[in-house]
Amino acid sequence: MSIKNANNHGLSTFKDIERPWILVGYSLFAEKGPTGLQVQVMAREVQKSKSSFYHLFADLDVFTEVLLEYHLERSKVIAHKETFCQNLVPDLVNLLLEVKEDLLFNRQLRIHRDKANFSYFLEQSDAVVQDSFYKVWARDIGLEEKPQLARDVFALALENFYLQLTEQNLNYAWLTQYFQELRTLVKQFKR
Repeated sequence: MSIKNANNHGLSTFKDIERPWILVGYSLFAEKGPTGLQVQVMAREVQKSKSSFYHLFADLDVFTEVLLEYHLERSKVIAHKETFCQNLVPDLVNLLLEVKEDLLFNRQLRIHRDKANFSYFLEQSDAVVQDSFYKVWARDIGLEEKPQLARDVFALALENFYLQLTEQNLNYAWLTQYFQELRTLVKQFKR
C-alpha cells in the first residue's frame, strides 16, 4: 500500500510522520507476528533512524498498541466493503484477496491470543467484520432460515479457516475451494 493512499485505509487518525512506521510494522506483524517487530528492521525499511522510532512511539509496546488500533480501524473499512458483497464467490473472495495483509495480521492475533491485548483486539476486530460477513455467509451456504446452525457452523469454519490460512495458500483458487467445501458439508449436514 502506498503512503499516498493510506488515508483511505484506516490511517487517517494517525500523524503523517507515523504512517510509514505503521505500514511497515503492520506488514511485518502480519508476516511474522510480534517477533517480527524489530526497530532496526523497520528503521531500514522506512529509511529513518531508530531514534526516530523511539521519538514517535517510546517503545515496542506502545507501537504494538498503535498497530492494534490500526487493525481495528482497518476492520471497520473491511466491514463497510463487505456490505457490498452479494455472495461468497466471487464478491467476498475478491474482497478477502484485497485485504490479505489484514487477514494475516488477524491470524497472528489468533496465534498469540494468549496475550490479553491481542485477545481483546482480536475479539473487537472480529466483531466488527463478522456481522457483514455473516449475512453473505448464511445466505450463500443455504442456512439463512436456520440462524443458530449458521452461527455454529460459522464459528467452526472461522477457526478452521485461520488454522489453514497461510500467505502461500491465500489465493482465489484456495478460497473458492474452501467455500465450496463448506457448502458441500452444509448440504450433507442438512440431509
